[in-house]
Amino acid sequence: MNFIEIFGFKVFSGNLDSIDITKNKPKTLNTISPNSYGISVKDKVFSQALKDSDYLVLDGVYFALASIILNKKNIKKNQGPDVFNFFIKKMNKEKRKVFFLGSSQATLDKIKEKLKIEYSGVEAQFLSPPFKSKFSNEDNKLIINKINAFRPDIVFVGMTCPKQEKWANENKNKLNVGLICSIGAVFDWYAGNQKDIHPIWWNLRLAWLKRTIDRPEILRRYPSIGVFFWHLFLTIIGLKKH
Repeated sequence: MNFIEIFGFKVFSGNLDSIDITKNKPKTLNTISPNSYGISVKDKVFSQALKDSDYLVLDGVYFALASIILNKKNIKKNQGPDVFNFFIKKMNKEKRKVFFLGSSQATLDKIKEKLKIEYSGVEAQFLSPPFKSKFSNEDNKLIINKINAFRPDIVFVGMTCPKQEKWANENKNKLNVGLICSIGAVFDWYAGNQKDIHPIWWNLRLAWLKRTIDRPEILRRYPSIGVFFWHLFLTIIGLKKH
């Protein structure tokens, strides 16, 4: 397997088609970015959830800067939309099952209708969990029982970072699934709640700027993002260990 370690996190830099989704042991796929790294510095449970990931993939391009500068190695980009697009197409082709956990019922209804049109070979179930920072034991029991009764190959989790990653790590061994993918905002993106970003922004590697223009609330993430660049600077000048 192709993994590159940076700041204590082993980031997957291979092709998505090499990821095992058999049900012999549930596996987690999470994403890492400057924002999630910054959050993990203060949230040890979240940090451990990322480190426990079977596949931790690069969300965006800027976290790879640390690997390019410190390891002289780039990391393959596998953002949330890339992960979703690859696996939903695979599930459609192989006529397999997926479960969508997270977001509002209205968003899930939009996803359901779009799936019928674009990926009719996929059998899907959906659950909008209670909107709270931490689920109760009863909440978790209901969620786990519903997923296991359906026996999906993949569970897509869209409950925002860091809640989704921590939930997946805490509950993966209770689920009869192949792969648990924490993909957050992809639910809104696929449902059409958010506008697609024009390819030119991606080509210029400025999708983050366009997203900030469209959604100013993202500015709240900048302190966490700043932690990543500060730690990178300290490592470059030798004041922090890689």
